[in-house]
Amino acid sequence: MAAVTAGKRGTGSYILAAGQTAIEAKGVTKQFGAGPDAVKALDNVSVSIRQNEFFTLLGPSGCGKTTLLRLIAGFDFPTDGEILLYGENIAPLPPYKRPVNTVFQSYALFPHMTVAQNIGFGLEMLGKPRAEIDKRVSQMLSLVRMEELANRRTSQISGGQQQRVALARALAPQPKVLLLDEPLSALDYKLRKDMQIELKRLQHETGITFIFVTHDQEEALTMSDRIAVMSKGKILQIGSPREIYDRPSVRFVANFIGETNFLKGNVTGVSGHHAEVRLADGATITAGLPEGLNPSGAITVVVRPEHADLVAPGAPADLRGRLENVVYFGTDTHYYVKLDGGETFIIRQQNSHGGGTGHAVGDAVGVALEPNSAQVVRD
Repeated sequence: MAAVTAGKRGTGSYILAAGQTAIEAKGVTKQFGAGPDAVKALDNVSVSIRQNEFFTLLGPSGCGKTTLLRLIAGFDFPTDGEILLYGENIAPLPPYKRPVNTVFQSYALFPHMTVAQNIGFGLEMLGKPRAEIDKRVSQMLSLVRMEELANRRTSQISGGQQQRVALARALAPQPKVLLLDEPLSALDYKLRKDMQIELKRLQHETGITFIFVTHDQEEALTMSDRIAVMSKGKILQIGSPREIYDRPSVRFVANFIGETNFLKGNVTGVSGHHAEVRLADGATITAGLPEGLNPSGAITVVVRPEHADLVAPGAPADLRGRLENVVYFGTDTHYYVKLDGGETFIIRQQNSHGGGTGHAVGDAVGVALEPNSAQVVRD
C-alpha cells in the first residue's frame, strides 16, 4: 500500500499523494445465477476513482451501481476482474479487513444508545483505547455539528440528524474510502438539499474519498467531482458534472440527465472535433463530437433547452418553426416550437421582472443556438 506523503487535514484524516488512484475496478463482472437464468449485474466494468474525490455512480434502478458499491465494500465478490485499493487487490478480502465504511439508506443506528455512543461503537469494536475513542467522538460531533445532542438517544432526534450520526459513525474509524448508498433518499426535499451541501463539506474537510450511489441527477450534479453514468451493467460515460451535462457522448446519458432536444440529421463533413450536420428541414448546423467518434451518415444531435433563444422570424436563426405552446414555471418559461422539419424543440428562458418574449402561440419564430451548444451523440 502506498505510503503517506502528506500531513493531516480537517479532523485528522491522512491523505496520500494528490491525484493518486484510491479505488480501481479492472474488468469487473458480477453474475447472479447460472445457465439460462443467469443475470449479469456488471459487465466488464473498469473505472479509476481518485484519492480525495467525491465520485458518484449515477443511473436508474437495476443499472448495477449498488452492485459495484457492494463489491468495493466486500459484501459481494466479483465473478471476474479485480478491485484494487491503492494498488492492492482487495477482491478476495472480507468487509472487516477493508479500510472502507458504508452508509446505507437505512442508517441502522442503535436506538437505545446516545448519539455519542453510536459514533463510538465502531471504535470500541476495534478495541481502541477509551481516551482515543472519546477524543475521536468529540471530533466527529464537531464535524457534523451535533455537540449539543451528544447525550440524546438516536430515537429522539430527527431523520436529518440521524443521517449525520450515521455519517459520523462511518467516518470515526478514518476509513480510506467512504461508500454512500443513496443515504439521502428518505429525507424530504428541503432537508435533502441541505444535506447535499453538508456531504460535500464533510468530504472536503475530511479528505476521504467518497463514492456516492444515486438515481437522482440533481444530487449527482450538485455534489460530485466526477460522475459515472451507468446503464445495464455498464459505465457509459465518466466526466465532471459540466462535461456530463453539456457534452453527453451517448443518447442515454443526454436523455437521463436533465431535459434535452434531439435532432435527427446527416453528417456532411467532419473537421477535427466538429461535424457539419444537415437537419430534416435542410438547415445546416455545426455540432461537437465525442472523443473517438468519426461519424458518417445519419446521426443524432442534442441541444439543451437553455442553450437556445427564441427570436423573431426575420432575425438570424439556426432553426425555424412555429410556436406551439408556452409553459410558465416561475423561475423560467418553456417555449415549445414545432420546427419546419416536424420535430418539437423546447427552449427554456429564465424569467426576469416584466419579462416575456412578445411571441404568442401560433407565431412563426426562429431558434438561435448558442455557439458550441450542439453535440453529436452515439445512439
